[in-house]
Amino acid sequence: MSGNEGFSVGGACLGLLLLGACARTDPAAEVPSGTAMAESDSVTIARLEREARALARIDGCGSADQCMTAPVGERPCGGPREYLVFCARTTDTAALNRKLAELRTVETAFNQKTGAMSTCEFREPPPTELVAGACRAR
Repeated sequence: MSGNEGFSVGGACLGLLLLGACARTDPAAEVPSGTAMAESDSVTIARLEREARALARIDGCGSADQCMTAPVGERPCGGPREYLVFCARTTDTAALNRKLAELRTVETAFNQKTGAMSTCEFREPPPTELVAGACRAR
C-alpha cells in the first residue's frame, strides 16, 4: 500500500469544510449590518457637526477682518460640504478646528464604507461680512 492509498483529497476537503462550518458563528450576530453601521456613523457625523457649530460663535467681532470661515465635513468626491462662518475673536479656534478635523475623518470613512457619491465641483469659502457685530456669509 502506498502512502496515498485510502486517502481521498476530496474527502479531506469535505471533512475540513464541514468542520469549519460547525465552528463558525453567525457573522450577523457579531458585526452590525451595513445599514446599522451607516446609521450609527450618520448619527456620529450629525453629533460632531452640532458640537462644531456650538463652538463657532458669530457675535463679538469688532471688524469684518475678524470674521473667518472653516470647512465642514467631507464630500465623497473630496472637499468640504460647506463652510462655517465664525468670529475668531470670540471662538476657541483650536477647539473648533479639532472638532472639524474629527468630523472630516469620520465622514471620510463613512463615505468610503458606503460608496457615497457626490458632485465634484470645487467649493470655495464664502466671503464674510460683519453685520451688527455678528459675522455672516455675504
